[in-house]
Amino acid sequence: MDGSCKHCLKWMWVACFYFEFMLVSAEFQRFQHPVKADGSLSFLVIGDWGRKGAYNQSQVALQVGENLGIDFVISTGDNFYEKGLTTPYDPHFKHSFTNIYSANSLQKQWYSVLGNHDYRGDVQAQLSPILRKIDSRWLCLRSFLVNTEIAEFFFIDTTPFVDEYFRNPKHQKFDWRGVIPRNKYLTRVLKELRCSLRESVGKWKIVIGHHPIRSIGHHGQTKELITLLLPILEAYNVDMYINGHDHCLQHLSSITSPLQFFTSGGGSKAWKGDFDYLDGGGDDEIKFYYDGQGFMSVELTPTNAKIAFYDVSGDVLHSFSSNQLYYTYTEM
Repeated sequence: MDGSCKHCLKWMWVACFYFEFMLVSAEFQRFQHPVKADGSLSFLVIGDWGRKGAYNQSQVALQVGENLGIDFVISTGDNFYEKGLTTPYDPHFKHSFTNIYSANSLQKQWYSVLGNHDYRGDVQAQLSPILRKIDSRWLCLRSFLVNTEIAEFFFIDTTPFVDEYFRNPKHQKFDWRGVIPRNKYLTRVLKELRCSLRESVGKWKIVIGHHPIRSIGHHGQTKELITLLLPILEAYNVDMYINGHDHCLQHLSSITSPLQFFTSGGGSKAWKGDFDYLDGGGDDEIKFYYDGQGFMSVELTPTNAKIAFYDVSGDVLHSFSSNQLYYTYTEM
């Protein structure tokens, strides 16, 4: 082997080591995002969308693009159906993301978490910085933080929390590289979240994950998150938990804490007439549920939050406002 080959192998190994470190380490990367000149912030939330435009994905995208003046977009996971991406150069990325969300108003940063369907592909491909070179809007990591002047966003990798994916995956195959040993991984994620929330000075604390904590949708509640994640959110006065996974739009409100549960998983295929009931969910009040496609918008100021849910036609279905002291909502 000549010197040039040895040099190449050396740098390939260094690159692989660095990439694997990034995947295994649970310490959250931090990103800064500016607010508007008036100190406000606005963003959209869409989940469970990546179907190459099918199942009304393109129609929802058109309505999403009508929202002008947003600062960024949040994706709640299941970004590419049915089995994530195969490589960073998978055409699925352009066919389901770049070519679909093409409106000028959507040429903003996208902050994305992984969903269970993303874990059925090559996870490293979806996390790869190569995708950011293909489309600079894309940012997807396992768990990370976004800091703004008025709010802090905590993105959590929830798929590894779900016992069923490990104990009874059935026909599904998951890419658990960077997650095994699972218990150690989950312990680090929860520890880092707890520390980050403890240190947070954000006026609004918003946690994002793919799986719901509370839900009356098809999948229902995620018992592992109720046990492991919910107590942390309540202890540190988190204002909102936002998720996808259930292909619907919904809003549940805790009556024992300020915490609001929002599901925005209507980016493409929806499950009409498919809903469940809260098991032992007497401490949460159901404000809104819609079993169709759509998305969610959020407008924040230092003292007020306005949330709205839209359907595939762009009509407002439900709105909600909060000044951190009291909550009001209206249905339209």
